[in-house]
Amino acid sequence: MDNGASSYNRFLSGDKSGLEEIIRLYSDSLTLYICNLVGNLEDAREVMTETFVTLYVKKPDYSGRSTFKTWLFSIARHTAYDLMKNRNKYQPLSEEEMRGLPSKYDLEREIDSKGDKKKLYDAIEMLKPEYKQVIYLVFFEGFSNSETAEIMKKSKKQTGELLYRAKLSLKKILEKEGDFYEGLL
Repeated sequence: MDNGASSYNRFLSGDKSGLEEIIRLYSDSLTLYICNLVGNLEDAREVMTETFVTLYVKKPDYSGRSTFKTWLFSIARHTAYDLMKNRNKYQPLSEEEMRGLPSKYDLEREIDSKGDKKKLYDAIEMLKPEYKQVIYLVFFEGFSNSETAEIMKKSKKQTGELLYRAKLSLKKILEKEGDFYEGLL
């Protein structure tokens, strides 16, 4: 599978169904990824939409140097950072404010409602932002270390070290909570 590259090429050639396929294929996973960056589902949905608008309006060139999915997630990451920078509103929310926000688990619950996954998400939420991002990209989206490095704008070595530290931190949190997520580490 080409991860959307042929659909994007069809779209660039005038077939709008190509973009529709990309949206169907990536909208949920992009939203979850972006939610880890911006901190709430409402802004994540806005960034996801803006990412697809960028494809529709600007029609950026896909060179094929990386997978289409890696390229798309990089665009989404830049869009998220631009949104946060331009709004100048991203600040950590208090626990009280967090309770009022829609749950970022909603999309994942549609896919899998197992309690273990929620425990894992809760533990991941306790990690540093860079740790959350690298864990999400590698384990939930299946990106390789090289692809993750490209998305996060880090070297492959930095990404490997970051992933190692993130897994250690996650393991400590899960063990402290009395859980161990088999197969993760």
